[in-house]
Amino acid sequence: MTGAATLGGWVAAGLAGAVALLVWRALEGRMEAVARACHELRGPITAARLGLELGARVGELSPARLRAIDLELEQATLALDDLTETRQQLCELRACEQVDIRALLADSVEGWRPRAGVGRAELRLRWSGGPARVWGDRLRLAQATGNLIANAIEHGGGVVEVRGRAAGIGARIEVIDDGPGLPAPVAALARRAHSGRGARGRGLAIAAAVAEAHGGRLAAAPTERGARLVLELPVAPARDQL
Repeated sequence: MTGAATLGGWVAAGLAGAVALLVWRALEGRMEAVARACHELRGPITAARLGLELGARVGELSPARLRAIDLELEQATLALDDLTETRQQLCELRACEQVDIRALLADSVEGWRPRAGVGRAELRLRWSGGPARVWGDRLRLAQATGNLIANAIEHGGGVVEVRGRAAGIGARIEVIDDGPGLPAPVAALARRAHSGRGARGRGLAIAAAVAEAHGGRLAAAPTERGARLVLELPVAPARDQL
C-alpha cells in the first residue's frame, strides 16, 4: 500500500511538473509577444511624434512627411493587432498586393529621418536601377525596412546609408552604418530574441521573419565599416501568374 501511495505521489508530482512547464512556456511566449509589440509600438510612435514636431518647427508638413507619418501609425496599429495573435501567426501576410519597394523605402527613410537627427546620425537614401515591385504585405515590408533603419540609427549611428536597387529577379536593400558592427551573426541574434534573451536582436528577428514570409532573406554582408545588412526580396509575379 505504501509503495502504491509513493508511486502515486511521484506520478502526481510528475504531472504537476509537466503542467507547470506548459504554463511557463505559454506565459513565456505571451511575454515575448508583449515585448515584441512594445518594441514595434515604440519605434513608429517615436518616429511619428518627431516627424510632427519637426513639421511644427519648420511650419510645414510636406506630402512626403505626411505619408511617412501615416505609414508609421499604420505599423503601430499592426503591432497592437499582433498582441491578439499566436507566435505562429506573427508576421503572417495579411493583405497582399504589388508593393513598390522604391516608394516604400523612401517613406521608411523619411519616417525615420527626424529620429536620426535626434541621434546625431545622418540618414542617406540611394536607389539605382528601375522600379521593383514585390508581391506581399505592405505593412509587414515596412516593418522590415523600418527595423533595419532603426537598428542602424540606434546601434550604429554616424552615416547611415540605405541603398536599394532592382536586382535581377528581385529587389535588394542594404543598410550600412558607422557603428561597431554586429555582436553576433544575424541568425544568432534572431534566435536570442525569439527566446526572450536579447532585445538587441528583436528588430532583426522581425525583419528576418518578414523576409522569409515573402520568399526572401536577411543576411549580413562584409563591409569596411560598421554593419551592413542586406534584405533580398523576389519581385512580384507577372499579372497573368497571379
